[in-house]
Amino acid sequence: MTRSSVAVLALVALTLALVPGLSRAAVFSPQTATLDNGMQVVLVENHRAPVVTHMVWYKVGSADEPQGVSGIAHFLEHLMFKGTDNMAPGDFSKIVARNGGNDNAFTSWDYTGYFQNIARDRLDLVMEMEADRMTNLKLSDDVVLPERDVIIEERRSRIDTSPGALLGEQMRASLYMAHPYGRSIIGWRHEMEKLTTEDALEFYRDWYAPNNAILVVAGDITMDELLPMAEKYYGVIPRGKDMTRNRVQEPVQHAPRKVTMRDPQVGQASWSRYYLAPSYNTDAADAAPLDVLSEIIGSGTTSRFFKALVVDQEIASSVGTFYDPVAVDLASFGVYAVPRGDVDLADLEKAVEAEIANVVADGVTQDELDRAKQKLLDSAVFARDSLSAGARVLGQSLAVGLTVDQVESWPDRISAVTVDQVNDAAKRVFDANKSVTGWLMPPEGGPVTGAGAALPITSGEGVH
Repeated sequence: MTRSSVAVLALVALTLALVPGLSRAAVFSPQTATLDNGMQVVLVENHRAPVVTHMVWYKVGSADEPQGVSGIAHFLEHLMFKGTDNMAPGDFSKIVARNGGNDNAFTSWDYTGYFQNIARDRLDLVMEMEADRMTNLKLSDDVVLPERDVIIEERRSRIDTSPGALLGEQMRASLYMAHPYGRSIIGWRHEMEKLTTEDALEFYRDWYAPNNAILVVAGDITMDELLPMAEKYYGVIPRGKDMTRNRVQEPVQHAPRKVTMRDPQVGQASWSRYYLAPSYNTDAADAAPLDVLSEIIGSGTTSRFFKALVVDQEIASSVGTFYDPVAVDLASFGVYAVPRGDVDLADLEKAVEAEIANVVADGVTQDELDRAKQKLLDSAVFARDSLSAGARVLGQSLAVGLTVDQVESWPDRISAVTVDQVNDAAKRVFDANKSVTGWLMPPEGGPVTGAGAALPITSGEGVH
């Protein structure tokens, strides 16, 4: 999956609904069914072209890994391409490509997904192959151990050699003091190096079953056509054992934390701060107002923080916010900024904190609220134009425990957000005792070999 695909998903995910039962306005108008073995089937019809997106989402991610085997969820994602009795290692993607399609997979903290974009008349083919590896994966040391080297190299190239990614990893580990969201999706290297074939098979046997999976199809097909196919290929797979996400919950936090990283690759210092925040699952009442708040203060060149820090004070070259509320447990709300020229990072931090204090003290205005809500409503309209956006948003939402009604009710819920709700949510989320601040800097007095700012990662997926 490309970075642009992840960006589209993140944009649309910020606009999900929160409250069940408000289904007056539709977003994707999906149809749903459930197979006898517990597998949920979701369809988003789109007849503009004779193509489909076929996705299988498993309700398991890196936050569900047993202690000591971090990275096993992402590792298994890679190993799912290593074949069955009916398919040789690597043939899955080759067959998809020969039939004019493309495929990939991704892992996050709460879910693992597999997808194929393919012509409508090839849907049977990819569905049969996906169902085959749901239950018939074959693993042995001769394929597992070389792939372990692949994911270790992936960690090296994507995390270990990227100061921004390393800082983001350290900040998440500090933000979540006990919860497994503080664990890197790709895994800690010293644990990755010890992952075994049996570790992968045990995780596969526990979590990969139809009753823990969601089939989402978008494109040129009707439910009358799709459901018999789903029953033919997925419906015959026996139901697996019922799994429960047993996660350590976050304790009360009493003090702000700070992480500073200096690295020769950093050519431009940057500043960021993460706050613990509610998700759609933990506090639906605050999540929608925080969506709107992030749009108001930190989304693009018309946002409040950009005007104040980049345009008026000329102290930053860029500034923004992020909010990641599609989660099983607590989410995060963040602010980031890059200083302009030789502006000291401490001065930039004071300026950002002053803007945050202004939001907490004075709140947002009705005009800011109206413009932000309209932009978010517009984004849902644009999402309908994408073949895969509906499949990805629905799959992600259902995988973390939200419902179709919660996704579809988004326009009603976002339209109902008030100024008071946004201001109250801002006061609760901007709690320094529930925050981690990150400073990314060049080496003190040392050579600078990098170019540009390396901002910490805010959320992510391990991609096959």
